[in-house]
Amino acid sequence: METNNSESGKSLKRSVLLVSSTAAFLTPFLGSAVNLALPAIGEDLHANAISLGWVVTSFLLASAIFLLPFGRLGDIFGRKKIFLGGIILFTLTSLLIIFSFNITSLIILRVIQGISAAMIFGTSLAILTSVFPAGERGHAMGINVTSTYAGLSTGPVIGGYLTQAFGWRSIFVLLAVVGLISAFLVVKKIRAEWAEAAGESFDFKGSIIYGIALSGFIYGFSKLPAAQGWIFLSAGIITAVVFVVFENRASYPVFDTGLILRNRVLAFSGLAALIHYAATSATGFFISLYLQYLKGLDARTAGLIMISQPVAMALLSPLAGKLSDRKNPGVIASSGMGLTGAGLLMLCFITPETPAWLIAVMLGVMGIGFGLFSSPNSNAIMSSVEKRYLGIASGIVGTMRMIGQMMSMGIAMMLIAMYIGRQKIAPPAFPGLLTAMRTGFVVFSALSVLGIFASLARNPGLGEKKK
Repeated sequence: METNNSESGKSLKRSVLLVSSTAAFLTPFLGSAVNLALPAIGEDLHANAISLGWVVTSFLLASAIFLLPFGRLGDIFGRKKIFLGGIILFTLTSLLIIFSFNITSLIILRVIQGISAAMIFGTSLAILTSVFPAGERGHAMGINVTSTYAGLSTGPVIGGYLTQAFGWRSIFVLLAVVGLISAFLVVKKIRAEWAEAAGESFDFKGSIIYGIALSGFIYGFSKLPAAQGWIFLSAGIITAVVFVVFENRASYPVFDTGLILRNRVLAFSGLAALIHYAATSATGFFISLYLQYLKGLDARTAGLIMISQPVAMALLSPLAGKLSDRKNPGVIASSGMGLTGAGLLMLCFITPETPAWLIAVMLGVMGIGFGLFSSPNSNAIMSSVEKRYLGIASGIVGTMRMIGQMMSMGIAMMLIAMYIGRQKIAPPAFPGLLTAMRTGFVVFSALSVLGIFASLARNPGLGEKKK
């Protein structure tokens, strides 16, 4: 569907931006709120540190596996259909999680919730890109990303308050309400549909191979350095090679590998996103445990400290997105990556005596970097492909984010397994937790340096004004 400058076109733009921004709020709010609630979940469901890690990782793994397939299904059958289905499923699983009776049931429901998130994020950016032309797209994405960061910023505060006042299950009651509102907005406000690849076939075999490869890789990564971890990791890598060969021969691949090879901007922007999320995503997990266990703070106070990062993200994202409509996004995103690395480097030196205000400053520096990186990088990706590939590109953006987040959590879980093991987090385990955290921040800082080079490599003309 083509969007013009008529009143109906403007109305559609407003509606799509409202709906996509509301949906963009959901999963980041969930992620940051759950991070704050992990100690409460562990106490209620008698879970150890590794099981708590899987509460986060199971959601990310399911999202990553299904993002590309749902992006492609949206291109074929209609992006709004998949988007709406994802919001409805997200709402239902939020309601069911309220009744989780042990850690296993919670993790299973988090897997289903991850699938619903894939349906939402595999199509939302594609819908936004379908409606907004190139000159307005960066600004729209900046607003969309601001909603994401609004979810991140309110998650620790609201999630911390709800956990302390009503228990961790109350977080999912709130999410179910927001999900219902989002579904109502989609039905009421968006009448259009987008399916530029209608009539093309869906690559079921490729999707299955992709899921097996990703599952093996991430599960193996989480089990390192044990022999079992290396076995699964190797199996995942081998299956990934099989997937690439298979997709090169498929008539309508779920992931067009040739699109990556032909498109320098898409390739390096995707790589930069993967590295950036791999370097940052476990920070909230670590800092939540640090503030509540090592510093002895309650969930609400910890949330107030952690809010500095997403607030900085939210303030910078619209400006960065709008700037990326006029300037080469590589410059903006690369500077953001550098600031993120600076914040991570400072976190390498934290101790139990580090003042809370200094932790907030470090997280704020990371937030500024994240705000400068995210919307310009997404704008670069979505503006580099034809309309018929928008679903795939949207899936790539989400997949790089999810794989990066899983790698980050995989590193965190590996370090916790090495320094703490399967014991519950108690005072005897605190020195091990601190060592795991500081080692993790060293690894994440090194990743940020690699990310700067990946971001700069996307376009040789970094100083030029964007065409």
